[in-house]
Amino acid sequence: MITAFAVLLFCQLSGEVTARLGGLPVPGPVIGMLLLLAILLARDPLVRVLPVVFRDGTLESVALGLLAHLSLLFVPAGVGVIQRLDVIGANGIAIAVALAGSTIIGLFASVWTFRVLSRIGRER
Repeated sequence: MITAFAVLLFCQLSGEVTARLGGLPVPGPVIGMLLLLAILLARDPLVRVLPVVFRDGTLESVALGLLAHLSLLFVPAGVGVIQRLDVIGANGIAIAVALAGSTIIGLFASVWTFRVLSRIGRER
């Protein structure tokens, strides 16, 4: 289990280092998730080379455990929002427009992705 946590933290740290040293406009954890995805996609061909944590399901169980308690990770963000209510009050309209706009764009992107993937699935 500790090895699985170490793998997850290593991916996040690698993403942070890559983002900061490379001056990339992408958050480090996103790069770390892409690195973890690449490792997991390469897991089957490299099953003999990778550590046991990738083969026995430990990584998946640790990730599911973290996801089960994901709401706890939002507490610090909520406290930060409450501490800056003055900024939210001063920029409330802009924040509301940005939230509504990003929600609509996200919905359209989801629908478009679903339609493309369902069309590909029907062709196969």
